[in-house]
Amino acid sequence: MVLSVSTTAFRDEFPPGSLLALQITDTHVFADPGGRLLGVNTLDSLDQVLALARERFPTPDFILATGDLVHDASPEGYVRIRKRLSQFGAPVYCLPGNHDVREEMERYLRSDGVSMPFVVNQGRWLLVFLDSVIPWGDGGRLRDTEIELLRYTLKVHPDTPTLICLHHQPIPVDSLWLDTMAVENGDRLISLVKAFPQVQCVLFGHIHQLYDRMTNNKRFLATPSTCIQFTPLQADFGVDNIPPGFRWLVLLPDGGILTGILRLDRMPDAIDLRSRGY
Repeated sequence: MVLSVSTTAFRDEFPPGSLLALQITDTHVFADPGGRLLGVNTLDSLDQVLALARERFPTPDFILATGDLVHDASPEGYVRIRKRLSQFGAPVYCLPGNHDVREEMERYLRSDGVSMPFVVNQGRWLLVFLDSVIPWGDGGRLRDTEIELLRYTLKVHPDTPTLICLHHQPIPVDSLWLDTMAVENGDRLISLVKAFPQVQCVLFGHIHQLYDRMTNNKRFLATPSTCIQFTPLQADFGVDNIPPGFRWLVLLPDGGILTGILRLDRMPDAIDLRSRGY
């Protein structure tokens, strides 16, 4: 589904209390503004995706930035991310990916409306942000303390529609090489999600591709990167020659979710399709 309306029209089309969110993920910005990933200038690609987002949705209620924001975890990269995302004039909620360093994020992503919360009440919704990063590792894991904090949070908000966000995929996405870098203890998160009816959706990044699946009556969503995309359903690493984009979400006050992907019309750079990894 693609919204054919402006943000202004959106306010009139959906019930009062509906929220418009944008997910921006896997931006892989470098300290060097000319930095490239498999041939793609990641900063230029991000700028083009954000320009599309501002054109279609200039006044979202909030932005979700779901990890791998800076490829080299550099202060310069985080400052660039912060300045760009803050231009929407909406709260920006960030979480780390495996290319990020949390300490650097906390130092440079806590101003201009950008933050790194664990939980936020946004309108009639509860937003929860999990840190799935294993320092210096590619895969993910949720700490026991974080699982228990999530359990407590859900117990004390039993009637609040909830969106859980993290970087790594907590369920297999049927790409064998990517699924070696999933959340190691994702089964614990899935069991917890199943036990709490108010959890409507689990949203993640990391896999550089569109993903939308219902599992145990819960929706699991992932979103294209703002730079390069991975080919779905492959046993080995593969790069897809499909343009970057972002996800929009309409969170309805009754717990329903409308969502879709918008992409650039074309790749911003020639991508190295022969690469076997990075």
